[in-house]
Amino acid sequence: MSSQGPGTRLGLGAVVIAAGVAAAAGAAQLGIGYGLGVFSWVPTVGGSGEAAWLASLAWTVWISAVSVVLGAVVADRFGVPAAQPSTAVRALRRTALAVAAAVGGLLVVALTAVPARVAERADTFAPHVIVGGYAIAGVLIGLFVAVAALVARAIAANVLATGGWLWLLAVTAAVDGIAAGREPVVAQLGVWPVTADGPWFRSLYLPGAAIAAVSALLIGFLAALPAVRRRDGQAGVVLSGAAGPALVALAYLLAAPKLTGVAPEQLSAHLVAPYAVVTGLIGAVLAQLLAGPRRPRAPKPVAAAPAPSPEPAFADLTAPLAVPAQPVPAQPAAASGARSGRATGTAAVPQPAADRDTAQAAVPAPETAEPPTADSAAAAKADRPAPTPPKNGPRQGRPRKG
Repeated sequence: MSSQGPGTRLGLGAVVIAAGVAAAAGAAQLGIGYGLGVFSWVPTVGGSGEAAWLASLAWTVWISAVSVVLGAVVADRFGVPAAQPSTAVRALRRTALAVAAAVGGLLVVALTAVPARVAERADTFAPHVIVGGYAIAGVLIGLFVAVAALVARAIAANVLATGGWLWLLAVTAAVDGIAAGREPVVAQLGVWPVTADGPWFRSLYLPGAAIAAVSALLIGFLAALPAVRRRDGQAGVVLSGAAGPALVALAYLLAAPKLTGVAPEQLSAHLVAPYAVVTGLIGAVLAQLLAGPRRPRAPKPVAAAPAPSPEPAFADLTAPLAVPAQPVPAQPAAASGARSGRATGTAAVPQPAADRDTAQAAVPAPETAEPPTADSAAAAKADRPAPTPPKNGPRQGRPRKG
């Protein structure tokens, strides 16, 4: 029987992958940015130089933070343990992956601070220290976002999708400038200058504001949709819409805490970033409402049928027994006439069967009745039995006691 130690359960291979992917992601983004002139530390003077400096600082924070998140997420997907770990081991593993990705993301500090030594700033004698500090701040921000992304997959999807969209805008702006024969211009984070002269609404560049708001809305909806279908936690799904735009807003806030003396295009990008956070949240909420589980409707109340009365286990002996009705025999017409004559003026009352038979026997048939004669009366008198006297003589009263 083989046993697994703490290092095996945490996945040391995944920890190495997290650090390596974060370092590679940071180096690749910086290579694209330096090569296309998306950001630069070349010494410049004046308003355009200030805008380029602030835009480059915002890109530094963003690149270091996204590199950490990407390293942790990739390592978590490729280093899934075979056995299901406990909650404590899972939390410790996620923390280890985020820390390892942060260590790999420190490569961005070196790759930005060293080129920034050539920058000339009137407000500092060590610009590379400032750039390195911004890179470290981005790594720390990415550490916390990476932990949240490992807990909620929708947050990871939103951050990575937002990163891909921002790089698409930056590369498109750089290629468009090269194709038009213009000099390379530092691109603002998340903003593409479609036109050179507006339209503007007060301090907002409307095309850039529309692109940032609509893209945040669509990314928030599309990134949250798979999580909603997987029935992930609603809190993580809703908050995922603000993850990517919040990183952009935080990068702008660190680059220019005070909006004084910044160029108009830089001011517009700073002001649009918070609205992109709101639209991203709206997109995630729409995904939850449209594709989320429906609440079952309450069933209509159905009238309950009356319960049948239980049959008694034993018969009720106290109840009177039902007597079947006796058929009444047909009566002769004479008997009916005699009864009707006897009960003239009153209601006919039924008589018992024995009384009806006696009454029928006493009434002679009409064809046999003859008038009595003297001989028949004497014969009937002779046939009567003589009354017998009582055996003890006439009854006398009892003598009274003296």
